Amino acid sequence: MNILIDLLVEHPLLLLFLVSTLGYYIGEIRIKGTGLGIAAVLFVGLAVGALDPRLTLPPELISLGLVLFVYSVGLASGPGFFASFSRSGLRDNLMVAGVLIVAALIVTVEAALLNLKSTVAAGIFTGALTNTPALAQVLSYVTHGPLQLASTAVGTEPVVGYSVAYPMGVIGPILIILLMQRVWRIDYKQDAEAVRDMFPVEQEIYNRTVRVTNAAIIGAPIRELSATRQWRVIFGRLQRGATVELATGNTVLQTGDLVSVIGTPEDVDPVVKELGVLAAEQLDLDRSAYDFRRVFVSNPDLVGRKLADLDLPGRFGAIVTRVRRGDIELLAFGDLVLELGDRVRFVAPRGQVRPLSDYFGDSYKKLSEVNFGALGIGITLGLLIGMIPISLPGGIEFKLGEAGGPLIVALVLSALRRTGPVVWSIPYSANLTIRQLGLTILLAGIGIRSGYTFLTTLSQEGGMTILLAGAVVSLLTPLLVLWIGYRLFKLPFGVLTGIVSAVHTQPAVQASALTQARNDLPNHGYALAFPMATIAKILLAQIIVAFLPYMR
Repeated sequence: MNILIDLLVEHPLLLLFLVSTLGYYIGEIRIKGTGLGIAAVLFVGLAVGALDPRLTLPPELISLGLVLFVYSVGLASGPGFFASFSRSGLRDNLMVAGVLIVAALIVTVEAALLNLKSTVAAGIFTGALTNTPALAQVLSYVTHGPLQLASTAVGTEPVVGYSVAYPMGVIGPILIILLMQRVWRIDYKQDAEAVRDMFPVEQEIYNRTVRVTNAAIIGAPIRELSATRQWRVIFGRLQRGATVELATGNTVLQTGDLVSVIGTPEDVDPVVKELGVLAAEQLDLDRSAYDFRRVFVSNPDLVGRKLADLDLPGRFGAIVTRVRRGDIELLAFGDLVLELGDRVRFVAPRGQVRPLSDYFGDSYKKLSEVNFGALGIGITLGLLIGMIPISLPGGIEFKLGEAGGPLIVALVLSALRRTGPVVWSIPYSANLTIRQLGLTILLAGIGIRSGYTFLTTLSQEGGMTILLAGAVVSLLTPLLVLWIGYRLFKLPFGVLTGIVSAVHTQPAVQASALTQARNDLPNHGYALAFPMATIAKILLAQIIVAFLPYMR
């Protein structure tokens, strides 16, 4: 054992990959559908780090993991974050901020009653809410601020509070979600149907061919019919006599026409009844004149542009019927904005299939590549903004640091999507890879660096006190979010479970929420609340350290 420890001490990269590998496989273990996920890397790091105080990783490597993680999350969350404010996003984010302020107040009261150091209290706050970026910023604050001279252990005390409080930060929200969905008898399918106008959710999309017989719709273009009758469908092929063409917004239907209607069953079936009768023919299977293909959007010139602006009917005689983004199938309405990695399904004349595929790019290899120029500019701007000091009343000064700065810049740049020729967003698959890599390095580094101190403190008097103090926050916080959001704001329960996951920044909670909902609503709640939750926790954790007395 001593030989192995000496080897790991001398080779930090070997230590990193050993901890990451063990953590990955342990995180894959599921008990009744729930597991730790990537968070298991932290616990493996704690266990390995507890073996010897010499085991550690270079601090620059841990900072790299933090920056990659928060920046990639910001790039993925930006458009949804800003778009949400046109609906109820501001109110919902204020709810998140308010709940987190209550959580910080609870920790403050606990610190006063239990005689806890400010550093430990800040660690409890970040651990009970399982927020690694906030912990990282607290560590930076205490090791570079006035507290660095107070004690030689000041750099490890927040991690002790974090690590001891962390387990209930994972388990607590999951238990509260399971409890409240039973108490309120949540029907997730009905829950999703009620808000599909606001959030794209996974749904069945099918194609029906209808024969036009209703004289009331004759003479008006499809664009006008869709607007006045509020049809939420896409029209595909149109057969008039022996001629097959594509239906566009300017197409005027005539009696006897065959037209394909694409959408969800609940949207398509009423349109079929309004137009006429369901036909035996299936125009979508006729590939004699028109063919269809699904291709990747890898052409950076198309990123951030609306489908209507591409004028595909005029340039290629083609239409796009569906766009698949991640695991969600979207109807291709004209105002849909394209992203790198989207898979568009188009219908085009057979001779235009190849030119149109080349126009979209359709390069899986290109989607696996990252524009490191744009990535580097964004992260550099984020780090610079993170260095700007921000003053609070009472002479307190803090910085957004390596977590908050890159996150804010990524949110803004991803909402812009592009600046001239520079495309700020990165492909979906590449974003997930960078995010996973950054989080793995970050969790492994923090766990290894703090394992020995954590074990020593937990085994001493006071360890159970920290655990119970964190449990109170971990149980009350999700309960407040669910009660306020569901009872007062009437938000869908599935969206709220995602908000709870964001408040706790916890992949295990999000995985459990997705398992329960069986739709994508938790992801939308997560994207809505994650930026606000992360920034609020980064600020509140530092305020706890700054305002509470260090020694009690």
